Amino acid sequence: MKICILPDKIAMGRQAAQDGAAMIRAALAERCAANIIVATGASQFEMLAALVKQPDLDWSRVTGFHLDEYLGLPMTHPASFRRYLKERFVDQVPLGTFHYVSGERDAQAECDRLGRIIREAPVDVAFVGIGENGHLAFNDPPADFETEEPYLVVDLDDACRRQQLGEGWFPSLDDVPRQAISMSIRQIMKSRSIVCSVPDERKAEAVRNTVEGPVTPQTPASILQQHAQATMYLDPAAASLLKERV
Repeated sequence: MKICILPDKIAMGRQAAQDGAAMIRAALAERCAANIIVATGASQFEMLAALVKQPDLDWSRVTGFHLDEYLGLPMTHPASFRRYLKERFVDQVPLGTFHYVSGERDAQAECDRLGRIIREAPVDVAFVGIGENGHLAFNDPPADFETEEPYLVVDLDDACRRQQLGEGWFPSLDDVPRQAISMSIRQIMKSRSIVCSVPDERKAEAVRNTVEGPVTPQTPASILQQHAQATMYLDPAAASLLKERV
């Protein structure tokens, strides 16, 4: 895993988007199509804002996959990740296809449906972030590093739910769902390249544990250490606890 520290969140998002767009263009040049994974949350604001403005990118040949979604949350809810992606990404570019995760259907059937699709679509670029508890997608600690299922139903731990409240997505902790559908760790790791954007001081401990700690299910994002083409993009606040700031 490479580490890239930028002067601020805007520069971080711009660099992550530029590098990710170059990877998409390379996939398009290689086989005339590209598959990407797109994450949500406050950490992705700057990256997505820059990604949709990238020049010379034929989005019509790009297929997108949604990373995770709460169970039972309608798309009209302000915290819906489907709503987030529709407004900030899907409606902004002439995308070929986008496969949303719906938390309003039978959860296992939805996992099976998406699993069948993504097994036939090798992912070129995964745009992801990490949580304050070190989660990757909604794989909270201790994460399942073994399952080969592409999508699974997960329980959200208290730290994860408090983060969603703290970021302003919900009015109270009781309103934050307790379960979600998430792409699995192994499925994310199958991506050819991973672009991980992580701003803000509140993520600094998770960044340190991810980059400098052991690879462990207790810090799910630490698995990125084992990916040859993963890059973590940080602002100075998120990188503030790293021993070696390169």
